[in-house]
Amino acid sequence: MNMNFKRKLLIPKEIKEMYPISSEGALAKRNNDEQIAAIFTGGSDKLLLVIGPCSADREDAVIEYIGRLRTLQERVADKIVIVPRIYTNKPRTTGAGYKGMLHQPNPQAHADMLRGLISIRKLHMRAINETGFSCADEMLYPENHRFLDDVLSYVAVGARSVEDQQHRLTASGLDIPVGMKNPTGGDLSVMMNALRAAQGAHTFIYRNWEVESKGNPLAHAILRGYVDAHGISHPNYHYEDLSRLCDLYAKSDLVNPGVIVDTNHANSGKQYIEQIRIAKEILHSTRHNAGIRRLVKGMMIESYLEDGCQKPGEGVYGRSITDPCLGWEKTEHLVLDLAELWV
Repeated sequence: MNMNFKRKLLIPKEIKEMYPISSEGALAKRNNDEQIAAIFTGGSDKLLLVIGPCSADREDAVIEYIGRLRTLQERVADKIVIVPRIYTNKPRTTGAGYKGMLHQPNPQAHADMLRGLISIRKLHMRAINETGFSCADEMLYPENHRFLDDVLSYVAVGARSVEDQQHRLTASGLDIPVGMKNPTGGDLSVMMNALRAAQGAHTFIYRNWEVESKGNPLAHAILRGYVDAHGISHPNYHYEDLSRLCDLYAKSDLVNPGVIVDTNHANSGKQYIEQIRIAKEILHSTRHNAGIRRLVKGMMIESYLEDGCQKPGEGVYGRSITDPCLGWEKTEHLVLDLAELWV
């Protein structure tokens, strides 16, 4: 085997004991979970915004950003529920590039998975303890969910992972909303099959245990656009795309039909400024079709303190080192506009 087994890592229980959730944090998560679940089950008519940096690259900037979101949440609480993105592990198409805080707590240093596990736990704990937000993360490695399961309120399964059996079955055992993205090639049947698997009950191996899952009725679709065989990005957030997804849900046996629309990635062609227009167009579609209005539960928006992106090491505080993001001023205006437009 061409591997060097460097060291055995701590198990989730050990890291949780190092950074335990407080009783206040646990209560905040329960309250957040109830609010978010109600959006997907139809008990709440609020708009969900899963919003934040493409990748959580440094603790101080992420916590400052989330602190600003807390103030903004209070201004739009009658219309919008905010779930901050703290994405601590990043899929890479070719395997090259920054893989997130889990791999590199310091983007300028070598990979250190033990420090990474501690760092991502510490960051999520700071978020819930200091702001009351239990956040969203991408489930890139299903077996790692246990390190954060007591502090997360939302999980996304990415476009490269949505066909993977372990991701689907693990999602079926979670009790929080799990968004399944359409694959990079755009085949919506793949996403719908992932949702059927996630909403079903299964027996499988997880962290060296034989486990039984009950199925996750909060599993839902995420539309993020797609890339064709020629490498050209195509959106799937338009009225016709949302209408088609309504039809696919209607023909399925899935419960709690719902979609979160990713306003960046292939939907924007990674032109981050387009997220503003795209978000407003989505709400325009909801006003012209009752089925789409019921289906659309919210949006995923990539946003940070500063506009755009930079290379690791350039050192601009609060600017993404992966995909470009909306800066704070544009983000604040957009969220306030969405609260006005959501009816």
